[in-house]
Amino acid sequence: MIPLSVLDLAPVPAGGGPADAVRNTLDLARRAERAGYRRYWIAEHHLAPGLAAAAPPVLIAAVAAATSRLRVGSGALQTRHRTPLSIVEQFGTLDALYPGRIDLGLGRSDRDRDRDRATVRAAGGRRRPPRRAVEFVDGLLIPVASDPPGLARSAALKLQETLLVQLGAMPAEFADVVAAVLALLDGAYVQDGQRVRATPGEGADLEPWVLGDDHRIARVAGRHGLPFAANYHSSPATVLQAVDAYRAAFRPSAVLDAPYVIVSADVVTAPTDDEAEVLASPYPLWVHRIRSGLGAVPFPTADDAAAHQWKPDELDLVADRVETQFFGSPRTVAAGLDVLQRVTGADELLITTVTHDHADRVRSYELLAAEWREVAAASEARLRRSSA
Repeated sequence: MIPLSVLDLAPVPAGGGPADAVRNTLDLARRAERAGYRRYWIAEHHLAPGLAAAAPPVLIAAVAAATSRLRVGSGALQTRHRTPLSIVEQFGTLDALYPGRIDLGLGRSDRDRDRDRATVRAAGGRRRPPRRAVEFVDGLLIPVASDPPGLARSAALKLQETLLVQLGAMPAEFADVVAAVLALLDGAYVQDGQRVRATPGEGADLEPWVLGDDHRIARVAGRHGLPFAANYHSSPATVLQAVDAYRAAFRPSAVLDAPYVIVSADVVTAPTDDEAEVLASPYPLWVHRIRSGLGAVPFPTADDAAAHQWKPDELDLVADRVETQFFGSPRTVAAGLDVLQRVTGADELLITTVTHDHADRVRSYELLAAEWREVAAASEARLRRSSA
């Protein structure tokens, strides 16, 4: 059975505040544990009025305290405004509190990705994919090109960098941060001829991960022999290239002797396809508000979505995300995720769900988990009968 895990953005409900979002996160984590999910990862977003996931280590501690078996971690911790030592000490503390249950997921920040996209555009690259620039790979929809525009977001990202990064600081390259974090965990970090001992942190029973959406980040994971999380939910066009690059670069390590891939997916599950379509209908408007510079505001209602008058260029802005969201009945969604797993060769799937009402979000995760177990049980029964 391919395991399912949770990626939580800690969405702030409309009419509510961060306290409501945190309570909902703890409730969802408890329900996810009972439903059989393997991991519960907290994303990191800043200056986003619709998301309360600005301090992953704090939320990770709260989720770990509220559960007993789930692995809990970051998906992903932004490394641009953190030092390797601060990362290792924080997560070493989490491991001391909840030994053997903490995942350390490392990733780049939105500012890094925005800078890369600006470089592509300056070199004559496409600003955004044309509408319907997609292909099917063994039944999985993959946008041919996907470069979500960063120009409208650049002012907010510049402000974020000003507030998060110390004045005059020069953030290290992502590959260097990963190498330093691993050396500190192993007790092998040396600076100016002196061995550095991170306490807490050195020897911690953490599971380090790299999360990303392009081949360069994937190769960092592969070279260090770490598990890799590929972001189909946010960058569907690059998922196959990233996974292939990771496997090609993989070197066995003390962490893994073979590649291990988790692939993320945006999902909304409801008892029927029609109900799921209604619950998912605000998603395009939500993505548009994020990509057009308004930021991650509280998730709209279905009425808000129905009232929005779409322009062609607005549809271009969200096409890659909307066309690759999985929504429908449990059977419909499970079938779609099965295709995603087979095409990418994923060892695990990372499910992220955002709906207007928290109860619908919880139900979506529970329905999917139940269907996934039934499919696995039926498959196992067929195998037993065929071998009898």
